[in-house]
Amino acid sequence: MKKTLSFIFALASTVAVEAQTADPVIMTINGKAVPRSEFVYSYKKNNGADVIDHKTVREYVELFANYKRKVEAALDAHLDTLTSYKTEFRQYRDQQVMPTLINDADVEAEAHKIYDAENERIGVDGINDVSHIYMRVRQDDDDAVMQRQKERIDSIYRVLKAGGDFETLAKQCSEDKATAQRGGRMGQLVKGSFFEKFENAVLAMKPGEISAPVQTEVGFHIIKLNDRYSLPSYDSLRNNIMQYVERSNLRKDLAKKRLEEIAVERGMTNEAVADMRADSLAAVSEEMKYLIQEYHDGLLLYEISNREVWEKAANDEKGLEAFWKKNKKKYTWEEPRFKGIAYYTREASDVDAVKKCLKGKKFSEWTELLRNTFNKDSVLRIRAEKGVFKKGMNGIVDREIYGDATAKIKERKDYPNTAVYGKLLKAPEEMSDVRALVVADYQEAMEAEWLKTLKARYVVKVNEDVLSTIKEE
Repeated sequence: MKKTLSFIFALASTVAVEAQTADPVIMTINGKAVPRSEFVYSYKKNNGADVIDHKTVREYVELFANYKRKVEAALDAHLDTLTSYKTEFRQYRDQQVMPTLINDADVEAEAHKIYDAENERIGVDGINDVSHIYMRVRQDDDDAVMQRQKERIDSIYRVLKAGGDFETLAKQCSEDKATAQRGGRMGQLVKGSFFEKFENAVLAMKPGEISAPVQTEVGFHIIKLNDRYSLPSYDSLRNNIMQYVERSNLRKDLAKKRLEEIAVERGMTNEAVADMRADSLAAVSEEMKYLIQEYHDGLLLYEISNREVWEKAANDEKGLEAFWKKNKKKYTWEEPRFKGIAYYTREASDVDAVKKCLKGKKFSEWTELLRNTFNKDSVLRIRAEKGVFKKGMNGIVDREIYGDATAKIKERKDYPNTAVYGKLLKAPEEMSDVRALVVADYQEAMEAEWLKTLKARYVVKVNEDVLSTIKEE
């Protein structure tokens, strides 16, 4: 193993050196070189046949440069040193790295182990295809019940000895309802999988035989041994075993075991071995190299964007309000919308009580007012939906506000009364009416400003000669 790993790492170093001479620099970002292969990988991945907004190579240069600028900002902020980042990156990266620690032969060997273990478990007694007719006796049943059930099973056995059909009697008489509907068929039984007295009786039988009544811990059984056979060959079961391997994530377990073995052999930590394996794979596989880098950069991009734009904008209430006031005319509706609540009440008297409760109060306070006034106790007096509704969003609003007599209103058990309270707006009157749109636009504006600072901070120089060698997708 040590010799193999050493060879891989040596090969990786050789390939890396050769790659440097065959992979010209397409651009530099603050003096850091970006190879042509990295740009091509990113361009092809983001401009496939299924991409709607297809970009030319020239158009993609700016997108790629901004992406790399954001990653540089994240690195300068040392976000790659965060424990949370390291953990998440390793999880994504190792999804690609770990499977390479094993090969098809390793999986095949594990499949053989599973087969051999099952064969050993079955042993010389084989697999028994068994049916039974069952009379239940519970642990707390008295002697009278025990005697009655014994007499019943004995009478069934006499019928069988006189030529009665086992399957018919099982369907008619067995108290094991699950197997009774199948004519008493229990399926495959191997040693150690059922009650000892039951198993001993089965193992003493020959295929086709029917036993005298057998008493176990749960009652009485008449047993029929339908067949006995050995475990089929490995080849005949291989597909089933392989499906089990995939479903059970045994590949993952095998890879983890191999990782631990290598770590012990080389006196390293598991993480160090995984790092070394990732480096060696990246050196010999351009696809793996940039996939791992994509995980690395993508997680950094998400974290820095969340800090500088997404979460920052969503939580900046003063900024959002100022942005809303400045751009208020931009937010319009093609049709009026109803701002208020649609609600159900248990009692008819609460229809007006709700309106009285909310009259003159701020829209933002309604939810808490309704909860404290009508739903404070365990029995809820009202059920309400609050929001800004356009036609088609709520049946009660459609009927009461938009005049749709055919609107379907969802019935709520024990809440027969329906009503609405609020007002019809031709346009948004406050930021909260279109908050999601305002937040999205504010984020976009913040990102534009952020990019201005990044462009000034991280200078990008493009090698036009190398760029011209890339063909359009």
